[in-house]
Amino acid sequence: MALIKDKDIPLTGIPSKPRVLGILPSPPPSVQETSDHDHPEKTRKSWQFVLALVSLCLIAFASSFDGSTINVALPRITHELNAADKYIWIANCFVLSQTVIQPPLAQLCNIFGRRSPVIAAVAIFALGSGIAGGSTTAGGLIAGRTIQGLGSGGILLLCELIICDMVPLRERGKYVGIVLSSIAVGSMVGPVVGGALVQVNWRWIFYLNLPISGVVLVVMIFCLPLRYTKEPTWGRALSRIDWTGNFIFIGSICAFLLGLVFGGEVFPWSSWRVILPIVIGAFGWAGFHLYEHSCKEPIVPSRLFGNRTSVAGFFMIFLSSMLVQWVNFFWPLYFLAVRGTSPLRAGINTLPYLAFLILGASVAGVLLTKFGVYHPMHLVGFCLSLIGPGLNLLLSESTSTAEWVVFQMVDAIGRALLFPTLLPAILASLAESDVATATGMYSFLRSFGFVWGFTIPGIIFNTAFDHNSPQISDVAVRKALANGHAYELATGPFINSLSPSLHEEVVGVYVKALKAVWEGAIAFGVLGLFAVFVEKHVPLRTELETQYGLQEKKAPEDREKGNCNMNAETTVEQRKESS
Repeated sequence: MALIKDKDIPLTGIPSKPRVLGILPSPPPSVQETSDHDHPEKTRKSWQFVLALVSLCLIAFASSFDGSTINVALPRITHELNAADKYIWIANCFVLSQTVIQPPLAQLCNIFGRRSPVIAAVAIFALGSGIAGGSTTAGGLIAGRTIQGLGSGGILLLCELIICDMVPLRERGKYVGIVLSSIAVGSMVGPVVGGALVQVNWRWIFYLNLPISGVVLVVMIFCLPLRYTKEPTWGRALSRIDWTGNFIFIGSICAFLLGLVFGGEVFPWSSWRVILPIVIGAFGWAGFHLYEHSCKEPIVPSRLFGNRTSVAGFFMIFLSSMLVQWVNFFWPLYFLAVRGTSPLRAGINTLPYLAFLILGASVAGVLLTKFGVYHPMHLVGFCLSLIGPGLNLLLSESTSTAEWVVFQMVDAIGRALLFPTLLPAILASLAESDVATATGMYSFLRSFGFVWGFTIPGIIFNTAFDHNSPQISDVAVRKALANGHAYELATGPFINSLSPSLHEEVVGVYVKALKAVWEGAIAFGVLGLFAVFVEKHVPLRTELETQYGLQEKKAPEDREKGNCNMNAETTVEQRKESS
């Protein structure tokens, strides 16, 4: 006789469906005891599921495509709009609004479901695209880009949240990997297409989002029946919103990000105009978390950080996002400054990195679904993420193409093993009722990491360049490249216009500054390894337990068993009556 153990109950006390435990006859010796975690149930996905997944991938592609093309087009746009002095606002208003909206929006998704917020996010993104494309002043462009960022932040959050609602935790890595691959494709083709469009008409960079958004809106309005528990009145729904917490959170994060954006670009890091908003933002952020302890329905519940696995996962997504941005910013600089290529050629040379990132993320998601184990992938991912920047220390003007492609491959595979597997690891240690708030915090920390991913390496690069700049014999060139100008002047025409001896000196300083950047990436990668050892494996649930999700038609045999369809929007009382 064998006692059947409940292997699916996590050690963290996550509520799960009640099970009947008892005494059953022992299986034959040749049959091994297995749990449903070892063999996830394979079910055929409906056409509604496929259509929803394709639409999510399409709008995620559009969002990332827009974000990557603008970097190429900004010089031309600011010139035509006579907005050179507004460059910093045009470049960063999108990221700022994209970041602050995500945790508050996650709370709205718990109150109003997922369908209405995702439709609103796509519509807002389309509205911002239209305003930005038709703008004739810097103010109009900034307004359009800010609205775009609000929509993009909602899109990034809801793409993953809807996936979480449609498939069990065990399968989420695979489908999240598909959405992330769409985002990577958008980031990959964005600079190339943007470089071509800016030669014709930069406004089409924004206008291209309109037909894509239109198609996605039609699909989501008519073919995305997502259910949720509807409040009986609007007053009841609005009373659940944490208005004070939203105000504190958005205000403090905006202040903090403004300090980061202005530092080293508009004002020196020692300026009170940089220090003051960062200090206010930090204290406001701390005060926000203190306030959340007493809030009835908080935006960021403290229980999200109540176990070591979720804390380690949140920390790892922040680090991973920071480091992937770190790499994305400084690989092109190597080709521009050290190899003397054009911006277009530099973008093409980084395609191997993005290609391996896409392929690796897809494979990592499949492996997670098949084996249900994420801890080894996190360990290997951070190890490769250390080896990658370590190999980059060998980069020089004479590095062969095969060498730098291999260097990119190692780093990309390391990052790819992390991105589709971190969210399932975080959610494994939390209740299904916390999926929205946890995904909101995950998405926020990812965007927040992106901001730090160009701030910290930028400081390291500028400091290292200025430290080594005395090696440049020409005083005029040395002054032109000092105080943060080395990055913006790292173009092929400038570097190639120097005399051979001066060219060698300048390239040598760039190489040393880049080595400092890669060393910084290694240091932060080590922190990720520590987080992996803090993380504990929790089995991934194979059953979907949620009041949200895709409302699909049941098979005839299911209806015979008494299963009935619920409307896309239904109340708790109606659901009890129907059951």
